[in-house]
Amino acid sequence: MIYSLKGTVQELNPTSVIVDVGGVGYFVGISLQTSEKLVLGQPTFLHIQQIIREDAHLLFGFNTILEKELFNLLISVNGVGPVSAIIMLSSLSLEEIASAIMNNNSLLLQKVKGIGTKTAERIIVDLRDKVQKFKVSDENISTFVNNKVKEEALSALEVLGISKKMSEKIADRVLKQNPDFSVEDLVKQILKNI
Repeated sequence: MIYSLKGTVQELNPTSVIVDVGGVGYFVGISLQTSEKLVLGQPTFLHIQQIIREDAHLLFGFNTILEKELFNLLISVNGVGPVSAIIMLSSLSLEEIASAIMNNNSLLLQKVKGIGTKTAERIIVDLRDKVQKFKVSDENISTFVNNKVKEEALSALEVLGISKKMSEKIADRVLKQNPDFSVEDLVKQILKNI
């Protein structure tokens, strides 16, 4: 079982890399997060997850051990394959995935290509107790929730014909003082302050 690779980046694409290790090139699937950390022609170290199927031996590489651990958790969910897990890790940060799972935010997970309602809900149910180690602080969770509340409130106000620029500053001020506000509370407060 290949656990890690240390070598030179021979070819680099957004979703794959060829790592030259002593003259042997290994084709490794990667996320955009990992791709951004690699430089063509430079030395690299990747944590590897090897997946052996009847028709292929696949290698997936990760810049951090945490990314590899989250990948393994995601592929443990029925209906999430390695490609879907890589797409999810490319689309969302580790913290965003963990926050979505811990806060039952299946809508965010569904924004990832190939993840439907049932799969998103299955990810949440299966992994809720397993993602705490990704050290999502309460502050980050509340910021994440606040951003969602703020976006929904601003969209609602835009429908009412109130410009986003005008309402965004008020929304930031209100949420700073009242971080637990719902979308409705926030809309009411912004309307009062315009």
